[in-house]
Amino acid sequence: MDSLSQIALGSAVGVAVMGRRTAVWKAALWGAIGGTLPDLDAFVDHGDAILNMTRHRAETHALFILTLAAPVMAWIVSRIHGEAALFKRWWLALWLVLITHPLLDTMTVYGTQLLQPFTDHPFGVGSIFIIDPLYTLPLIVGVVAALRLKNPRGLNWNLAGLVLSTLYLAWGVGAQQHATQVARASLEQEGMATSGLLVTPSPFNTVLWRLVATTPTHYLEGHYSLFDDDRPITWTRHERGAGLLERHADEPSVARMAAFTHGFYSVSETGGRLFVTDLRMGQEPSYTFHFNLGTEAARANGGHRPTLEGRRPDIGASLGWLWRRMWGERVPAPGV
Repeated sequence: MDSLSQIALGSAVGVAVMGRRTAVWKAALWGAIGGTLPDLDAFVDHGDAILNMTRHRAETHALFILTLAAPVMAWIVSRIHGEAALFKRWWLALWLVLITHPLLDTMTVYGTQLLQPFTDHPFGVGSIFIIDPLYTLPLIVGVVAALRLKNPRGLNWNLAGLVLSTLYLAWGVGAQQHATQVARASLEQEGMATSGLLVTPSPFNTVLWRLVATTPTHYLEGHYSLFDDDRPITWTRHERGAGLLERHADEPSVARMAAFTHGFYSVSETGGRLFVTDLRMGQEPSYTFHFNLGTEAARANGGHRPTLEGRRPDIGASLGWLWRRMWGERVPAPGV
């Protein structure tokens, strides 16, 4: 999730666990710091754009490593504030702050390596967009109320914010399951044999869902809104670069993308340069993670490291389409 959501969640968890045992501002502050710490790995340069992507949300998001870090952080915090008697409570609070960060990240589609160092498998439910105001606002309101009221009523507001945001996550999972059933029924009705199906929310909401189905040679993209009528889903068909996939499957960058995206990627070639695209984030023809691997000669001698050349959509047109399509209006996506 975005940094603001993680700060709000960390503060809310810290305040809820510490309660009236310490000043609300202390719990909120250290909760915010703990909620931010795992994402500091974004500042580490691993050598190329694909490594930077696939190594983000790795060790700093591992439940085992964060569990080891929690008592160290709690010892530091309890000593700073002269609250050694509250060490165990700070330990519990900061452990929950630290591990709820990667657990929330896992609800997005990106991929979070929860079980490092035992496996680098990227977990991703994909039931919430990386920025969703309906998740974040209850947390912010609850924390602000706790800080301003400074009484049990404020703590109740904070708890209510945590409950509402958690219920929203549960709603997203349920809506995703419904959209998945609709997508599968549509593919079956149209006789499309697919090997994979991805269902993720469009930006900022859990009403409009983006659907991606893969075959060995193509991928299909569609959209489904919870406000759609009974009209069938419109699928658009796109080349995955089957020949290139087979030819370059063993190249480290391509293999790494194949594993990290769980197979939802495509390969293309332009001007002798090879490109690999993560199909999970963005939509046709604009994708966040579109990498230039360089020419075959450059890759062979190590003369070109993968670079990110993500394609940004027209924000105005995209937001206008998003609003209309979310409410069930059948309008073509920008650029398609």
